[in-house]
Amino acid sequence: MELKDKVAVITGGASGLGRASVKRFVGHGAKCAIFDMNVEKGEALAAELGDNVIFVKVNVSDEASVQAGIAATLAAFGAIHINCNFAGIGNAMRTMGKKGPFPLDAFKQVIDVNLVGTFNVLRLCAEKMGENETLTRDGGRGVIINTASVAAYEGQIGQAAYSASKGGIVGLTLPVARDLAVLGIRVNTIVPGLIATPLMMGGAEELTPEIWEHLKPLGSQVLYPQRLGDPDEIAHLAQMMVENDYLNGECVRLDGGIRMQPK
Repeated sequence: MELKDKVAVITGGASGLGRASVKRFVGHGAKCAIFDMNVEKGEALAAELGDNVIFVKVNVSDEASVQAGIAATLAAFGAIHINCNFAGIGNAMRTMGKKGPFPLDAFKQVIDVNLVGTFNVLRLCAEKMGENETLTRDGGRGVIINTASVAAYEGQIGQAAYSASKGGIVGLTLPVARDLAVLGIRVNTIVPGLIATPLMMGGAEELTPEIWEHLKPLGSQVLYPQRLGDPDEIAHLAQMMVENDYLNGECVRLDGGIRMQPK
């Protein structure tokens, strides 16, 4: 499926991986709806990129909020062809720490945003994709791209909630692809390694020399090249997943060959 003239719903689109994907997709002729909770960053990005982008404040784990975002997207652009799910949160708590067991509410929150939120958005976008006319020679009507993490496979100390949420995304990829194949909707998942995102960099959008000095020990764990990944490298993979009509039901690692060892 070509990006040109297609409409993409991109969650977490105000920053990090989502922001990079919005910019890349628009650069290739797509229209994008940014679903995010950060109004300041979302509105600024939409203003920067012009009429082909809208921002909607959306809580991905809330059905009514996502429905409202989809309605706004359809009102602005008339259809939904692509859904990229980058919205996510993380925390770092041991299952049993100095202050006691992992707080259950904190565990549930990560699952709710990362796993339930992803499924909530993709299912409602799929409903609208199924109404599209066919867009490819194979009868394709839409593409869904989810985001997991190497933590789904090699979770570290303190990542019980985050790893569980991302492992869930890996687990749902193939069955959802099976479910939606009859509608001509492909489903794939990106599995990033260590990427220079605000989640990794304490809220910063740019990898400054000072931040890199702090993160260099992490970057040295990457096989090659020994650095953090750039968000646009993830966005480039998302573009390929849209454009390659024979890629379906896959979880693709983009991690520089890292295989993190427990620390």
